[in-house]
Amino acid sequence: MADLKGKTLFITGASRGIGLAIGVRAARDGANVAIVAKTTEPHPKLPGTIYTAAQEIEKAGGKALPIACDIRDENAVAAAVQKTVETFGGIDVLVNNASAISLTGTPDTQMKRYDLMHSINTRGTFVCSQACIPHLLKSSNPHVLNLSPPLNMEERWFAPHVAYTMAKFGMSMCVLGMAGEFRGRGIAFNALWPRTTIATAAVQNLLGGDDMIRGSRKPEIMGDAAYVILTRPSRECTGNFFIDDDVLASVGKTDLSEYAIDPTATLMPDFFV
Repeated sequence: MADLKGKTLFITGASRGIGLAIGVRAARDGANVAIVAKTTEPHPKLPGTIYTAAQEIEKAGGKALPIACDIRDENAVAAAVQKTVETFGGIDVLVNNASAISLTGTPDTQMKRYDLMHSINTRGTFVCSQACIPHLLKSSNPHVLNLSPPLNMEERWFAPHVAYTMAKFGMSMCVLGMAGEFRGRGIAFNALWPRTTIATAAVQNLLGGDDMIRGSRKPEIMGDAAYVILTRPSRECTGNFFIDDDVLASVGKTDLSEYAIDPTATLMPDFFV
């Protein structure tokens, strides 16, 4: 069975949450993980920094490279990619996880929040993909995984928060387009999205606090699902919009109780599914 031993992952927003969970799962195989994120100092509402994440990666058995980087700056992204290649010799996997959220209606969405979401989610995904592609083309099993939803073009997913939905669907449109663009050159582009809310700082701070957390699953379910995707042959697995529990079911894992924050709570469905 394929694994990620010796592979190099470039993960945006990896200082906490889902990005970190994907990095830790890869590290258990002995992977190299570039932790590409902005947080270098502890924040009262946001646990973890690129340095604490690096400690977790190395504790799990991997090699970590913490890189302070704002993916809105294409020059900073280029420098981060170059540093990763210089340190580990290449890039095998890009995980576009960094994201911004504001669940506001059209009249209440400040343009600075609109710009933030689009510059991190859609533009940041495009910039990081563009910068990594030359190195991914040299990998034996190159994957790009975007943490973005299925392209369900239904009014109900747009009406409550048009700006956020557009920004997240922009990431998914990168999957749709780039999977086709690079199908013949062997780079896989896929999306992964959770069935339920995931217990992250964003859910805690922005979506409903402790009640929402109790009905959420741990980020590790996304780490395990990402692992299944990233160890598949890239030429045979591209252009997919995966849901975490479906991915795990495909490898025979249907008991998901270990991922529950509170096994007695009703699970909260995530957006877009």
